[in-house]
Amino acid sequence: MVQRFKTYLSIYAGFMSTSFSQAMSFRAHFFLLVVMDLVFYVTHLWSIDILYNHVSAIGTWDRNQLLFFASIMLAINQLTMTLVSENYWRFPLMIRTGEFDFTLIRPVNSVFISFFRVIRPGSFLNMGFTVPAVIYFGMQVGLDFWQWAALPWLILFGFLLQNSLEMFVSCVMFWMIDGTGINFMRVELQQLARWPDQMYPWALRGALTFIFPILLIGSGPVRWLYNPSDYLPMLEGFGFLLLFWVLLAFFWQMGLRAYESASS
Repeated sequence: MVQRFKTYLSIYAGFMSTSFSQAMSFRAHFFLLVVMDLVFYVTHLWSIDILYNHVSAIGTWDRNQLLFFASIMLAINQLTMTLVSENYWRFPLMIRTGEFDFTLIRPVNSVFISFFRVIRPGSFLNMGFTVPAVIYFGMQVGLDFWQWAALPWLILFGFLLQNSLEMFVSCVMFWMIDGTGINFMRVELQQLARWPDQMYPWALRGALTFIFPILLIGSGPVRWLYNPSDYLPMLEGFGFLLLFWVLLAFFWQMGLRAYESASS
């Protein structure tokens, strides 16, 4: 088990080295991606600040509480953009061109290679924005010691839940000519997750919590931080995380059996 972990760690180090080398070969593209992400982060927080010039609260949250929630979602988004996002767009192309064949012949888990191979190094730099934003707004809402200690793990939980769900959805690409529509659907669902669950009508909130649980990605952890007795969304989130891992394993195997190489 330890040796297997070391093997995957060394492979991932190779992925990072390759991605950094490629990024440095196109420096203008590298810095434009950094600027693009920063503009998105700033405008998202700014839009919330403008919104609170017209309302005093959204649901039960005041300005600082919602800005803290937004900073958590930006941190989760930054992890996704850095570590996984490029692979979602690359995956359908691999299937369509037959490049996926080379993934299957390697003695490594094909999910690992498919979704963690390409890294966006520029997004690492944006931790210089997201980390201070989380710390600043966490101070504004008055987090105590145990909340600060739990915070990194809750961000990791949100990242894992979001990407387990999105990898499961990406299995549909095995049966599609082009996966662009699925990827745009992923992006739109991420937009819904960037707002707290309490702002949605009850029917939509129920669907996005108990059927397609994207609202648990951020709302569950932040609600629990604000009120430890409000732990049900976290339990539901952990349950869905395990469920999507099982579903991903099952449907990935179905997709592999359905896959036909472009060269066949």
